[in-house]
Amino acid sequence: MNTQTSLTTDRLLIEPLTVNDNAFIFELVNTDGWLTFIGNRNISSQVEATAYIQKIVDAANIIYWVVKLKDTKIKIGIITFIKRDYLKHHDIGFAFLPAFANHGYAYEASSAVLNSIFHTHNLSHILATTIPENKSSIKLLKKLGLLFHNEIEIEKKTLCVYSASTDKLAINKITNSFFGIFTNTKNKKPDWDMLSRISIPEIRLISKTESSHTVYNLASFMEPRQKILSDGTLTEFEEHETLEQTIILSNIAQRHSEYEKSGILEGQVFKQKGNKFLQFIKTSEGWKISSVIWEDGQHDFK
Repeated sequence: MNTQTSLTTDRLLIEPLTVNDNAFIFELVNTDGWLTFIGNRNISSQVEATAYIQKIVDAANIIYWVVKLKDTKIKIGIITFIKRDYLKHHDIGFAFLPAFANHGYAYEASSAVLNSIFHTHNLSHILATTIPENKSSIKLLKKLGLLFHNEIEIEKKTLCVYSASTDKLAINKITNSFFGIFTNTKNKKPDWDMLSRISIPEIRLISKTESSHTVYNLASFMEPRQKILSDGTLTEFEEHETLEQTIILSNIAQRHSEYEKSGILEGQVFKQKGNKFLQFIKTSEGWKISSVIWEDGQHDFK
């Protein structure tokens, strides 16, 4: 029998599936989305749903989580983690009630489950499958960092297999955290401690301009940014990656990121693009950033 812990995110509770979820599962597996994209499980009552759940709970290679809204405890979807006979690696899956689609809940819950899996399972890759017509599922898989791998045919149905190494997914997560450190839009407080959590203490950060460069350590990089993001100099600031290329060689990695950033600098709205190179090493605590070098383009003030 599988056991797994509960997870929480900003908006969600993610808890192990139990037979007490029979009414919810009965509703979910009979939605149009499930029937179209996953298949008819022929569950026509809550009693049959209970039996269906019991088989899942007793299976050695299947884990289901129920996703709930944190504030109301309303059940809105499931996340699955399964080792299927026809796939080399475990695959992650998701299904949500139609009323809760397009709110970012599936991405939020799937990201939390993937992060948990990194710490509880020694896996080299994560897979996911979907039929070619399920465009919303494919969009979410790409957002999670999985890329198309191949097509297979199972029970006369074509499935698209998406794949990512766990190393690449971990580096994706660290990179997203790095770009999000200094966000102060909508009264959000920058996470000043994040950089030390995702970097080695000896990290070097280098800003390059056309005529010069500046080398920072962790403290000298953080100090001026903490000031301008808290004293009103720079407000509504956010930065995000727009394109990336990552090379992983055993325990070292490098990522080229194209990025955009925007905000209000001394009362003027601006947008800016640039390039970053991030280098990583795998430590006993997982992947960490060892160095960052970047070059910004010209400010586009409005």
